[in-house]
Amino acid sequence: MPGPYDDCVDVTDFCVVSETIYGYRPNLGATSFFIAVFAACLGIQLFQGIRWRTWFYMGAMTLGCLGEVVGYVGRVLLHDNPWDGIGFQMQICCLIIAPSFFAAAIYLTLKHIVLTFGPEHSRIVPKWYTWIFIGCDLFSLILQGAGGGLAASADKQSTQDAGSHLMLAGIVWQVFTLIVFAALAGDFVLRASRARSSLTLAASELLRSTKFKLFSTGLIVSFLAILIRCVYRIAELAGGWKNDIMQNEAEFIVLEGVVIVVAVICQTAFHPGYCFPPMQLKNRVASKEIMDDKDISNPDMVHQSA
Repeated sequence: MPGPYDDCVDVTDFCVVSETIYGYRPNLGATSFFIAVFAACLGIQLFQGIRWRTWFYMGAMTLGCLGEVVGYVGRVLLHDNPWDGIGFQMQICCLIIAPSFFAAAIYLTLKHIVLTFGPEHSRIVPKWYTWIFIGCDLFSLILQGAGGGLAASADKQSTQDAGSHLMLAGIVWQVFTLIVFAALAGDFVLRASRARSSLTLAASELLRSTKFKLFSTGLIVSFLAILIRCVYRIAELAGGWKNDIMQNEAEFIVLEGVVIVVAVICQTAFHPGYCFPPMQLKNRVASKEIMDDKDISNPDMVHQSA
């Protein structure tokens, strides 16, 4: 935070809150609530991942929850001292990139859904869903992480602006990835629904189950929540530092905090290990049997657990 306020350690008559980047002292109650929720979900995700052996899904979700916790701890530091450089670095880096991990967890599910309900209805080989979208998500993470680090450590305005532009590019790329993912997922659902009569007995029973309906609904809600949050972040960063959106805490609490809480609770409450058994490691053989029933001979269709 370069400028005449470098020596500020707390809010005073000179070191006014309005001169900080966010222009406010983060609400301690809301921040503490988010820390508690994400910490609880972190613990539950670890338990569920180990219980159901959904290792990659667990990894994505726990990294995301950990990032949220660290980011909001940074906002606690900013509540105590709105000029705290460490607090600013923690929250700008972690809160920017954490939702990318939740998006990655959603991307991991599509391959298994395709393998379960009919790989022949997919535009691409199922294993490529993971490689393509996780790869795009990783690129988004690199851009956002690099931008956040640059902005947090900047000692001049031009460097801080460059960091902001990198973060913005990363989030725009993430939105593009989400939209392409939704298009491919929607296309598969439409094509598979037209051939519902060809489903195996096991796939038909799963499709009708309440647990799978909750799981799929939770995925849609989580996806929309992450998309809303990304659109908000684009608007926030596009206006430059200290713009009206960035300095509106109520909007931040709702469009960054609450929507991501909704996404993570859905991904935790309707965990694939319980609601969508094909994602369990122990069910790799079962999923292969589903493919064999449908006479899938392409070796690229082998179910790889994630």
